[in-house]
Amino acid sequence: MALRVFADGALYADAIGSGPPRVIALHGWARRGSDFRSTLSDLDALAPDLPGFGASPPPSQPVGAEGYALLINELLDLCAAPPVVVGHSFGGRIAVCLAALYPDRVGPLVLTGAPLLRITPSRPPSLRYRLIRGLNRAGVVSDDRLERIRHQTGSADYRAASGVMRDILVRVINESYEPQLRALTAPVSLIWGAADREVPVSVATAAAELIKSEGGEVEVEILEGIGHLVPVEAPDALRGAIERALAR
Repeated sequence: MALRVFADGALYADAIGSGPPRVIALHGWARRGSDFRSTLSDLDALAPDLPGFGASPPPSQPVGAEGYALLINELLDLCAAPPVVVGHSFGGRIAVCLAALYPDRVGPLVLTGAPLLRITPSRPPSLRYRLIRGLNRAGVVSDDRLERIRHQTGSADYRAASGVMRDILVRVINESYEPQLRALTAPVSLIWGAADREVPVSVATAAAELIKSEGGEVEVEILEGIGHLVPVEAPDALRGAIERALAR
């Protein structure tokens, strides 16, 4: 296993095995490709650090999951056949976009903990935050004070992000992927932690029903006692799903 550079230095990835990649694994927000090392051991695979994480530099401008799919699509050129694409969390968003954009170049999908659909409506920012943001735009409240308010009210991921990555996070969390799910032609495996509090099992079941409604092939596997970080918490179960996908 070695960290290799692609796209003229724009993308770094763990390269596993010696042959053309049969699997491409996409990690979650603020994670790294190394999350998949146990899962992908002895397979021919690539596990990139997605742009803005690990060794890969951030995108030059705010993009959504589809923009990330465009940024990493040249990894498909390295594959002798359409690869199995694995996506955890944020990586699952990218995986469905990649498959929808390049249906002839992407094989089966294995998705876990991916926020593919909105099950509950998003909450608008609090009145206090909107007021302070408006005063900031009017020049009454300083940028420093607005940033302190953001740190008090934002999620851990939001507080940790800055610059273009914060703008990307805001864009991505407001996305939903009904059109991409409807467009999928490859088989899909949804492998989910029963104890996932970040992306509950209800998201997997709703996504499966949407895929089935379009005549797609989908299976759902629920892992008891496992939370959101399936690649780390249950690498063997994830490996099993990948091997089934490779055998299709």
